Amino acid sequence: MRETFFQVLGRDEMAMKLLFWELEQHLKSSSGASVVAIDNKIEQAMDLVKSHLMYAVREEVEVLKEQIKELVERNSQLEQENSVLKNLASPEQLAQFQAQVQSGSPPSSIQGSQQPAPSVQLASQTAGPSA
Repeated sequence: MRETFFQVLGRDEMAMKLLFWELEQHLKSSSGASVVAIDNKIEQAMDLVKSHLMYAVREEVEVLKEQIKELVERNSQLEQENSVLKNLASPEQLAQFQAQVQSGSPPSSIQGSQQPAPSVQLASQTAGPSA
């Protein structure tokens, strides 16, 4: 988000510099003059900074919303795959997996001498007849 803010700030950097230069010139030329004019310049500068920050935050929020949407979709897909794989696995495979989870050993240690992986079975079962 910080990079986005600086990119947005870069677009109006000249406007900000001009505003502060005008403020500086005003302060030099009006020694003790209108405090209201100075307050107005400060308020304008603060409003400009605020608008840049709000723009950057809105942009970042949109990016994060999109990422959340993608992650929710991916999570749903993985939950469906998990459910299908659990249904295809034999009771022995489920028991072996449960034992591995409890012991903390990685699931990749399942031996290849057992029946084919459920994902292979899944691919052949979900392919269906071609019409």
